[in-house]
Amino acid sequence: MASEEAPRFAAVVYNPIKVDLEALRAAVDASAAAAGWAESRWYETSEEDPGTDITRQAIDDGADVVLAAGGDGTVRAVAEGLRDSGIPIALLPSGTGNLLARNLDLTLDNLPGSVDTAFTGADRKIDLGVVEIERTDGTRDRHVFLVMAGLGLDAKMIANTNPTLKKKVGWLAYVDAIARSLRGNNKLRVRFRLDGAQPRSLRINTILIGNCGSLPANILLLPEAAVDDGVFDIVALRPDGFVGWVQIWVKIVWENGVLRRTNVGRKLMGKTKEVRTLRYMKGKEIVVRPEYPQEFQLDGDTFGQAVAVKAWVDHLALEVKIPSDQKDRLPAS
Repeated sequence: MASEEAPRFAAVVYNPIKVDLEALRAAVDASAAAAGWAESRWYETSEEDPGTDITRQAIDDGADVVLAAGGDGTVRAVAEGLRDSGIPIALLPSGTGNLLARNLDLTLDNLPGSVDTAFTGADRKIDLGVVEIERTDGTRDRHVFLVMAGLGLDAKMIANTNPTLKKKVGWLAYVDAIARSLRGNNKLRVRFRLDGAQPRSLRINTILIGNCGSLPANILLLPEAAVDDGVFDIVALRPDGFVGWVQIWVKIVWENGVLRRTNVGRKLMGKTKEVRTLRYMKGKEIVVRPEYPQEFQLDGDTFGQAVAVKAWVDHLALEVKIPSDQKDRLPAS
């Protein structure tokens, strides 16, 4: 006699600092019951484990979907645990960034809807970025990222962000961090190798390696980036003084953020010149070695100083739950 198949269950990996646990439990219990799933299991993150190890534990326990409830750091850690597992991640947006949810055009302020998607949505495969970071003492560690990795000024800005201020005013806290990070000379020479080609040298302020293209405040930094195309979109920012920063602002905020979104705007863009302050590249793998140790960030979280970084695309390595009625109109390559 064939044994009955065990009912499916969801695992909720949550950051207790970022979520309203009572409201989250109510929403998850209601959606699981409506979908006919078993009682969900709960896994709390900690400073020692921001989500990767307990996500792997949830996989071993037999979870059919993992709900990531927290900020971008929680989502990134859960994705690292789910890499190449075939178990989908469901995003429950929280915190100030919600970078992946924004790039997938998911709703940010509807908890019941986001939870329902975990149980009734469709699976969508996307790429993961993988990085190997070499430290000043010669050790190396490996992590994944979903949206962007950065070395140089942007990582320095994130490292300089006051966490208390960020909790109070959100992304406005970066204004204070930018002011402090821009003091002094931030120009940096790096050597890089793209897709195994000959090493090249470039003078920059920061280099960003993108799996997705959009940042908060409607900033479209990498307009050609797609989450499932198997390649990185990379940009090196190298402004020369105040005028250079103005050129970058015009290019990113005005051209990418406004003109590119309409047919008329795209025609106007055809008449504009590329600026030397931004250098765009594409590739599946990049190795970057700065002339001296630099701050490094993944998806908006600082990861300390690096003397070298190797990043490559793990194509379609993560499954994400998306609303069934939106799967055909979400951004894709």
